[in-house]
Amino acid sequence: MGRYLAHRIGQALLVVWLAYTLIFLAVQLLPSDPVTIFLTSDSAVDQAAIDTMKSQYGYDQPLLVQYLQQLAALLRGDAGFSLTSGEPVTERIGGALGSTLALAGSALGTAVVIALAVVAAATLAPSPVLRRALANLPPLFSAVPVFWLGLVLLELLSIRLGVLSLFPDGSFLSLAVPVVVLALHVSAPMAQVLLKGVEQVYRQPFINVLRAKGASPAWIFYRHALKNAAGPALSILGITVGTLFAGSVITETVFARAGLGSVVLQAVTTQDVPLVQGLVLLTATVFVAVNLLVDLLHPLLDPRILNARQGSAPALAS
Repeated sequence: MGRYLAHRIGQALLVVWLAYTLIFLAVQLLPSDPVTIFLTSDSAVDQAAIDTMKSQYGYDQPLLVQYLQQLAALLRGDAGFSLTSGEPVTERIGGALGSTLALAGSALGTAVVIALAVVAAATLAPSPVLRRALANLPPLFSAVPVFWLGLVLLELLSIRLGVLSLFPDGSFLSLAVPVVVLALHVSAPMAQVLLKGVEQVYRQPFINVLRAKGASPAWIFYRHALKNAAGPALSILGITVGTLFAGSVITETVFARAGLGSVVLQAVTTQDVPLVQGLVLLTATVFVAVNLLVDLLHPLLDPRILNARQGSAPALAS
């Protein structure tokens, strides 16, 4: 287990480093340096001011020096300074991160609950017609755009029924409605993969043995089928984190919530490259961290993964 943990953590650190390097190289592909791009939109700024800012931000240094200086600063927790506000990028992002984490974290937890509920209902429902109807819910959730559902609920709850404020007021509904809007979309791939996995498990001979022994459908589902089918769904959970962050930005914009969505919009609009770099690196790091957590949870669901890595093919085959 120790070697598995060290291997996965090493892989995660390597991916974060590669992500940082790619982001840095992408900035170098811009027509000019970030300071020049940012300041040339203001005709009143002269070349001397541009050169001064380039020197302050280190963009007048050779490429390798810039890379090493920025990487060393990042390892100290310094992601540079925003061009628009002059604030440290970490403070600018940190000030908006809490609201987005509350929305994204709540949506992720709700999505897992929705996916489990849909799969359980689609598997245990007494009527075949009802089971087929419930099995079609994940594709429906996936087909409904986040922004469209958000606008529809906003129109219904705020304008027609008057139970939801157009702007966040700290009430339960002001958080619950955006969470449900985002969670429905995120739950779709998890529910679909989990449902297929459960169907495959039900085709295994040991399920017939359990039925012959008199096990109830609920016992077979919760005690055996769900656990054996959870691995692929867990992997999908890690992959959907990127969707979750993108959906958070859209949901925050629709429901006028302060968070990373407004920061992203401002950074892109004003061409604040250091801030955009910080946001992209944060997204990549969160994505890697969640996938690392998923990788660390896999052996708990299926210990054969550890045996396979140690070359115990017979154990895996059994």
